[in-house]
Amino acid sequence: MYFLDDSLFPENQEKLVITAAPYGPEWEPADFPEDIPLTMDQHVQQAVDCWNAGATVLHIHVRELDGKGSKRMSQFNELLGRLRLAVPDMILQVGGSISFAPEGDGAEAKWLSDDTRHMLAELDPKPDQVTIAINTSQMNIVELMTDSDIEGTSFQRPELYETYRNMEVPANPAWVEEHLRRLVANGIQPHFQLAHSAQLETVERMVRRGVYTGPLNITWVAIGGGFDGPNPYTMMEFIRRVPDGASLTLESIQRNVLPINAMALALGLHTRCGNEDTLWRKPGEKITSVAAIEQLVRIATELGREVATGKEAREIYKLDEHWGSTDEALAKLGYPPNRKPGQVGFLHHA
Repeated sequence: MYFLDDSLFPENQEKLVITAAPYGPEWEPADFPEDIPLTMDQHVQQAVDCWNAGATVLHIHVRELDGKGSKRMSQFNELLGRLRLAVPDMILQVGGSISFAPEGDGAEAKWLSDDTRHMLAELDPKPDQVTIAINTSQMNIVELMTDSDIEGTSFQRPELYETYRNMEVPANPAWVEEHLRRLVANGIQPHFQLAHSAQLETVERMVRRGVYTGPLNITWVAIGGGFDGPNPYTMMEFIRRVPDGASLTLESIQRNVLPINAMALALGLHTRCGNEDTLWRKPGEKITSVAAIEQLVRIATELGREVATGKEAREIYKLDEHWGSTDEALAKLGYPPNRKPGQVGFLHHA
């Protein structure tokens, strides 16, 4: 992505897309009962409240009545059906992990099997997006957590803390290619959740080889523990390497969420917030998902940057586009074309 002298002027930036992640699959309801939904009615109301606050994308997980993350597709289907009625203009984005929460103390925190995650392509009604991980990696979500972050929460149980510390994301090449094929065939757009630049390079190779030839909506996930950390130098290098035709959201963890989002707002990028990312406004003081959205809207207003409507967010995400060839995808995304036989020297954007 390129920045010109006027790139920080809000009138030259895309309108802001705010993603809400208000279902906190790693937490237990008792960690923040005022904000973590349990019943299906509460799940739906949380979405309505986030939409009314200014979020246009909803990152979805589902919880069973016993408080554990749901792994049942029937629960996702029920929630998606109700959300289509309650927030018809909101972009519905299902979390590709489904639920990584352990079933009980001593159980592993892990992503579900390849076959189970493939079933997300068969959800009915279908979501607009499913997030997809690239390249199997460590996902130690507690590495950046401070003592104050876990104080008074279930993460103070050593066995739970340890299972999250050792969690991995399974995303080998064969699974990724098949998952992309199934999502695209069913009219669901993948949203790429990327841990670092090496994964971004893999995505580019898939585009160049024709494995995926659609719009690139990317989230840089700066949560540490096998992913990039929230270092501004690392962040800017990742931003530099994202192609001009992609959409980029910045995501972080705990009290890094707000400063990373503030930088995204100023740079013309997009934001994500909610109790899945952090429970905290400041040490000892929690913040609800809705309050976090309202906070971003206030900052955007101060900067003079408008918040996207649902229709505008769909246009920014290019939800209704899929391109017919590798050459077209490279050109639309702003990548240089593939090298032709016998061609030498540097390549230039199409």
